[in-house]
Amino acid sequence: MKIYYMMRCFAVFAISIAVGCATIALDQAPAPRKTAAKPPAYYGPENQYYYFTAAQVQRKKGNLDKAIVLLRKAIELDPDSSYLQRELATIYLQNKEGAKAITVLEEVLRKYPNDIKALIIYGGTKQVGKENKDAIAAYEKILALDPKQQRVYSLLGNLYVEAGDYTRARATFRRLIENFPRSYAGHFYLGRIYAKQGNVKDAEREYKKALELVPDRPEPRFELINLYKNQGKTTKIIRLYEDILRSNPNNIRAAIELGFYYQQQGMNQEAQQILLNLGLRSQNEFEVIITVIQLYIDPKKNEDALVVVRGMLKGLPDSPDLNHLAGIAYYGLKKNDRAIGHFKKVTPQSRFFQDAVVHVAFILQEKGENEEAIRFLNAAIEKDPQNPDFKYYLGTFYEEVGDFESAEKFIRQAIEKEPDNPRYFFRLGVVYDKGKKKQASMDAMRKVIALDPKHANALNYLGYTYADLGQNLDEAERLIKEALKYKPNDGYITDSLGWVYYKKGQFGKALEYLKKAVELVPDDPIMLEHMGDAYHKLNDRPNALKYYRKSLNIKDKEALEEKIRKLKHEGS
Repeated sequence: MKIYYMMRCFAVFAISIAVGCATIALDQAPAPRKTAAKPPAYYGPENQYYYFTAAQVQRKKGNLDKAIVLLRKAIELDPDSSYLQRELATIYLQNKEGAKAITVLEEVLRKYPNDIKALIIYGGTKQVGKENKDAIAAYEKILALDPKQQRVYSLLGNLYVEAGDYTRARATFRRLIENFPRSYAGHFYLGRIYAKQGNVKDAEREYKKALELVPDRPEPRFELINLYKNQGKTTKIIRLYEDILRSNPNNIRAAIELGFYYQQQGMNQEAQQILLNLGLRSQNEFEVIITVIQLYIDPKKNEDALVVVRGMLKGLPDSPDLNHLAGIAYYGLKKNDRAIGHFKKVTPQSRFFQDAVVHVAFILQEKGENEEAIRFLNAAIEKDPQNPDFKYYLGTFYEEVGDFESAEKFIRQAIEKEPDNPRYFFRLGVVYDKGKKKQASMDAMRKVIALDPKHANALNYLGYTYADLGQNLDEAERLIKEALKYKPNDGYITDSLGWVYYKKGQFGKALEYLKKAVELVPDDPIMLEHMGDAYHKLNDRPNALKYYRKSLNIKDKEALEEKIRKLKHEGS
């Protein structure tokens, strides 16, 4: 498991440990009304307890917006309760409203700067949001207030590792060990830091200490294996793998890696025995497939993947799942014919059938065999007629060959199956646009935005269309700015905003955005032409000619050459 992944898990855990007692006890429960010595027996609507309880009921039902409204009413009645405000922050987080959670937590910490639970939630939220400096400051403060907050050391130390500050990271984990001498995490993470720095001796010592504390944990053994692989210590490596499997015979990662290692060492009989067994297990244990994907397919270690998968296929040559993995690996190695051979062995009953079909279709398209791709997709639809994605992809292939009528037909069939799928409507809009059905295209994009208001490409598409038509330019500007919120460094969307300003006659402002767009996407002919247009309007003929010439590879060469001819004539 990579350190950054573990850090994110720890950050989420930091939030959870701070709020885990929310439904059990109130550390700073809402204060009773001044006229009552204790909470009244009846929680009437005028009482903060009533709103707090009602909010918890709505939260358990999943009605988070209602829970927020009710909890805010409780806070109005008891504005000094840090507990209620922490609860509100956690519901905002649950509702994926991180910015609002941070605002609430900052208010709590302004009033109660030493509220450790608020600091833990705040630090975890900042860490998940990649605002690591703020997270570090929060964690350091927590440990200054209470050095016994054990898990905060791991959060803080791994943030220092991510920042490359190994000195502070080591110091943090040493503090953890000083306060908790039997800390497995302290020794394990110190070992990782030493390993990163190439200090094999100290890394080995710390991993072994971690194993002394928790003998059955596999992670230190995997880390020791990595150290020993660099040193070629074959006997120690095999013994460590065997130790892991002796402790847990179902540790699939250890079995796969040991089979691969045997193969690397030329110990073919041992490798075959393990890999054949794994192939048979993959029929009933999907975790075998998942682990191969995690170890080799996702990191694109395609040659290694094939060593493992071919060994597993010897025991189960017709396995749809294993053939799919082989297809992915061959595709990654650009051995497309072999990839197709394996993908075609994936049956409709496999969970990978759709992915295999789509891979074959796109490989055929890459080879310029669009008609064959269309025939293949039609055959897949006969096998699985209820699959809307097959019809969607078939539509995109008809789009590719310029048959927009058929493209529209099949994408509409996909929409009939999934009428709320924004991806389908977006593609339909593109097909309409290519088929010169401008109004229908705009209607489709509006539908996409209605289904997914944060769909940056649809926002941009509609905004740019308005700009290109010279219509609704204020609305075009609003739409494209909204798109940039979600894709701030997208060159195409940036170009669209520049084009809106061009259409508004704000040529200097247009050029500012068009320049940025060309920096992001240097070779797009349309963007280069837009640059030429802006320079032309600003009477900068040399630069206008420069960008028009750069753009000459666009399809409509005649129109661009006419612009160049006119510009030369103007300058004569």
